[in-house]
Amino acid sequence: MTTFVAMGDSITVGMGDPTPEGRGWRGFAVLLADTLPQPDLHNLAFLGAQAADVERVQLPAALDLKPDVVSLVVGINDTLRGDFNPERTGASVGRTVAALREAGAQVLTMTLPDPGQMFGLPKALARPLARRMHAVNRAIVAESRRYGALLMDAAADQDTYDRRYWSVDRLHPNERGHRLMACRFHHLLAESGYPVGPGPDPEPSSPPPTRLAEFAWMATKGTAWVIRRSKDLVPALIYLAVCEVMRKRDDPDADEAVGLADGTLADRTGELELLPATGTPAT
Repeated sequence: MTTFVAMGDSITVGMGDPTPEGRGWRGFAVLLADTLPQPDLHNLAFLGAQAADVERVQLPAALDLKPDVVSLVVGINDTLRGDFNPERTGASVGRTVAALREAGAQVLTMTLPDPGQMFGLPKALARPLARRMHAVNRAIVAESRRYGALLMDAAADQDTYDRRYWSVDRLHPNERGHRLMACRFHHLLAESGYPVGPGPDPEPSSPPPTRLAEFAWMATKGTAWVIRRSKDLVPALIYLAVCEVMRKRDDPDADEAVGLADGTLADRTGELELLPATGTPAT
């Protein structure tokens, strides 16, 4: 039996990939679990989780399960908070990965895409959000390499920014996107020598939602998500935009890197561009 524990936020919950019955979510963790020998899946993720929540709430429960494989996808909620602190986020990720590796688990981690690109935000918002995600991704890369986790560098994957893989909210993968994640994680496990069966089918098994269904979702559940976040998220975004405008006014030639530590994502001219990654994560 393979005890597989999935940790993280709404992406790991499976949002964007409804079950075939339409009752709840499926997600990449279920798809990946189906490729493991005698899988015993425990999904500990919950909506809105930040790195500190994963360390404080999910990690003790995960260790009690004595997992063989763990997926850890977290960080985007940290970047969308007014009290964002990259050092704090990185420290939580590091302690979580270290504890899981010390317990003997094979750990799967993932860098996160730039939300400014995903949402198509104005530059005043896109640039500071990109810098925030860059800081989180640097921590994820560093801690993954330090403790020998298997890293999926989604931030450097061109497919990540293909809208075919994303739900209408552009925050959660759709079924095709969750299948892509499951395929990428399966490849990492197989490449590391971990015993796995055939990989997940990359093609969706359900028809995509209609435009009307997507509109209805955004008008009801999607709007409710925005309202729940608005007390913290909206003021934070306004603050970021003001800071960006002031920074550019004080230093029109300011040019800050917003990429991964290995140069995967960089900002040289004021526009984001993907560059080839260098280096190989520890496996």
